[in-house]
Amino acid sequence: MPAVSFLIATFTSPERISTNPQFFLWLLPLVAAIAVVYKATKVSKIKTASFLKEAAVLFGSIVIFMVVTAIVLCALAWLIIE
Repeated sequence: MPAVSFLIATFTSPERISTNPQFFLWLLPLVAAIAVVYKATKVSKIKTASFLKEAAVLFGSIVIFMVVTAIVLCALAWLIIE
């Protein structure tokens, strides 16, 4: 019973997420979960090798898109501030 109480207690205070690079690493498991669930809903028959390959490609493309977007937004903010 104490384990259940501890598990429930962890949800009483939200995780503090700031804007430093360490906290952005929390996005990677979220992106991985989104890629796997999205691919699982889009294929009619799941074959392990192709499914993992497609999920990895989707994961990589999402991460690359996020990095490019961050770079563009940083450049835009730098241009506006300077």
